[in-house]
Amino acid sequence: MNRVIAKQYGSIEIYWGGSLAEQIEFLAKGIADVILSKDNVMEAMMAESTQNYMPLIGYPSYTAFFISAREKPRINKAYFLDKTIGLVDYPTSRSAHILPKQVFKQLDIDLSALQIVYASSHSALRELLSKGEVDIIASYWQEQDQQRFSKNYITAIADNVSGSKWYIKMADENTDLACALQVSISDVVNDVQSSYFNKLRHYWQCDSAPYKFIGGDESEN
Repeated sequence: MNRVIAKQYGSIEIYWGGSLAEQIEFLAKGIADVILSKDNVMEAMMAESTQNYMPLIGYPSYTAFFISAREKPRINKAYFLDKTIGLVDYPTSRSAHILPKQVFKQLDIDLSALQIVYASSHSALRELLSKGEVDIIASYWQEQDQQRFSKNYITAIADNVSGSKWYIKMADENTDLACALQVSISDVVNDVQSSYFNKLRHYWQCDSAPYKFIGGDESEN
């Protein structure tokens, strides 16, 4: 463990895969010292202003898609009505829950008229699609998807969807801790073999003293 993190925290409790309700409670009460969340959740909870959460690392923006294993999805009402559609059972997921449901609403499709199968994660969605248990999924596209699916059979739902961010609760100007966490989280994320993580956005200048918060525009790795 990083020396600064070990000194300041002593012991660490990790909560993995909590529900939206649990995430909201953590943010509203300021329970989490470090949390992974989305912009829309942070804004709705006003967590940055009320609990002093500040971003550490931002994942890159991405495009949300409808993905099929057999054909290029079409964005029209008749097309979706006879398809089995895979979404994630997580209401804050933009690519696999919010955005596809917005498309259905724009097409004037009642959700009760659709055959929707909910999965616990994006990887579970891909398993459903590869096994033929759904006709279409809503998700992002990653390089390894080409091993099972065709890039010709994807249709964009929305571009430049902002990625999630890691936030730290900064009641004080604890820049050493912010930089230690930024480095540690970056190291963990960079171990994941995915093109999605190749362009992490760092929100703190930690190369030389004085360390400082710089926002998301000056540093991108």
